[in-house]
Amino acid sequence: MDRGTVGSAQGGRLLVEVRAESPSVVVTPAGELDHHTADLLREPLETCLNDGFSRLVVDCSRLEFMDSTGLNVLLGARLKAEAAGGGVHLVAMQPVVARVFEITGADAVFTVHETLEAALTS
Repeated sequence: MDRGTVGSAQGGRLLVEVRAESPSVVVTPAGELDHHTADLLREPLETCLNDGFSRLVVDCSRLEFMDSTGLNVLLGARLKAEAAGGGVHLVAMQPVVARVFEITGADAVFTVHETLEAALTS
C-alpha cells in the first residue's frame, strides 16, 4: 500500500521512486546504478534520512546493474541510518546486483529480504 509518494528522480539510465510506508521509506531504483547515476540515488536517500526516516527499504527488483559507486552509496546510507537508530534493508536483488554484494562481502552488513512485504513486516 502506497501511503504517499515522497518523490522521484530520473536521469536517463536510472529512475528512483520514493514512497513512505510507515515507519519505513521504500526507495526503488530502476535501471543502472553506476558512477554516472549514483547521485540520483544518493540524494533521495539523504533526503529521507534528513527528514527523520531511519529505516530505509531499498527495493532492488528493478535494478539492472550496480557498480562499486552504487555500493558505496548504499554503504554510506547504511552508516547514517544506523547512526540514527535504523538501518537499510535490501529487497529482491537481481543476480547481477547480488553478485556485487557477494564478491565484496557487503552482503554481510545488510539485511536482505526476498520480498518487499517481508522487509516491511520485519
